[in-house]
Amino acid sequence: MPRYLWFILAAIALIIGYNVYGRFVEKIFGPNPKKETPAHTLKDGVDYVAMPKWKLWLIQLLNIAGVGPVFGPILGALYGPTALLWVVFGTIFAGAVHDYFSGMMSVRYGGANVPEIVRYTLGTKARNFMRFFATLLLLLVGVVFATAPAGLLTKLCAGHFDGVLNFWVWITIIFAYYFLATIIPIDKIIGRIYPVFGALLIIMAVGVTLGLFFNMPDSFYSWADFTSNPHPNNLPIWPLVFITIACGALSGFHSTQSPLMARCLENESEGRMVFYGAMVAEGFIGLVWVTVGMTFYPDAQALLADIKAGGPGNVVYTSCISLMGTFGGILAILGVIILPITSGDTAFRAARLTIAEAIKLPQVKPAKRLLIAIPVFVIGIVLSQVDFNIIWRYFGWSNQTLSAIMLWSASAYLYRKDKLHWVTSIPATFITAISVSYILYEPNMGFGIDIDVSNIVGAVSGLVCLFLLLKFGKKPIAGDPESETADNK
Repeated sequence: MPRYLWFILAAIALIIGYNVYGRFVEKIFGPNPKKETPAHTLKDGVDYVAMPKWKLWLIQLLNIAGVGPVFGPILGALYGPTALLWVVFGTIFAGAVHDYFSGMMSVRYGGANVPEIVRYTLGTKARNFMRFFATLLLLLVGVVFATAPAGLLTKLCAGHFDGVLNFWVWITIIFAYYFLATIIPIDKIIGRIYPVFGALLIIMAVGVTLGLFFNMPDSFYSWADFTSNPHPNNLPIWPLVFITIACGALSGFHSTQSPLMARCLENESEGRMVFYGAMVAEGFIGLVWVTVGMTFYPDAQALLADIKAGGPGNVVYTSCISLMGTFGGILAILGVIILPITSGDTAFRAARLTIAEAIKLPQVKPAKRLLIAIPVFVIGIVLSQVDFNIIWRYFGWSNQTLSAIMLWSASAYLYRKDKLHWVTSIPATFITAISVSYILYEPNMGFGIDIDVSNIVGAVSGLVCLFLLLKFGKKPIAGDPESETADNK
């Protein structure tokens, strides 16, 4: 079988996943098209603004698809076809499920941010932990998604505007845009310019795919081997590939973004397209870039060499120009630049809303939005001085840890209602094991414990969490609106 069929089959699997498993997950949740959404009941003209579902889908996609589904799969390709399987099956059975429940639970809880969702399902102590953890992750995301596009823009301008449009100038411009997008009503900037950004995103994904099929049809996955680990440094596939590829398969960051669109959803029946569908589209982007890694380069050593020469952004630049020519390549690179910028702005916006929710500070008046936004951006600018690779490692682990917490929260939600919780508790158990194993094994930011020991402790930790869910998951949580009011009222 020609190996380019792997790509076609993977893309078909994503489509089937959306139409079959997505409907199954939707049925388990039970959206009520007659129930008023927060966009109507809490309309404020700033964050609670009803918008059509096609626009919400596009904004959700751009919100969640930062550099993660590009840089992560490029780095993940070093581990071979395991990365391809994780992107496809992780998207269908974990990532899209995670995004759907984080969005729809927010709808049911009045547009609540993820810490409040956790409070209603796991209790106040879990909520307090999540406030800190989610805010930290959002700041890391905002910083990562500022420095990465600034680096690519600097590379694009090299030789033309040297000394004028350097890295720090681009950082300043990006942070200035982030600040405006954070404090201005969501339909004034984000709701208007994202369709244009979306066109660039589509050009990038489709253009790179066509470039591979026209220019390298016989080179698809040329060094992909399911029987061995091709990583040049012999790093273990488990758990590293599942941490390296977060966005593009399963990402806790998405749970911080879904409430933004939950506040704008006109009808609960639109949730599958907006939340599950956006994640499937991001999975396709991840599929494209993991394929580039294993197709454009003759072996894993060559891919790693290009990464070392200038990071994953260097792979984007080199492959796009080669596959699509100068003009098409620049358009594709701009699409990759747009991804992090359209996630970074909403990361800071979500951080503002999470903090405001914690201190109970209304955000309708501009002065009160500035009261939170200014110190948040000061911290973000300080963090931008830290080495990108260090920030990325912490981002990867905290991202998957947050996804585990959100999936356990959804599991408790379903279990308490006597619904099929396994759709969330199985991926929750899996990613808990991964996150614990990684932090125990990782020698630079973790504990540097032997990999076999780390994996055993990780697996036990996941199973212990599952046991705790089954043992105590039906205990009612005080203040949970869903336990006090019937779903269909």
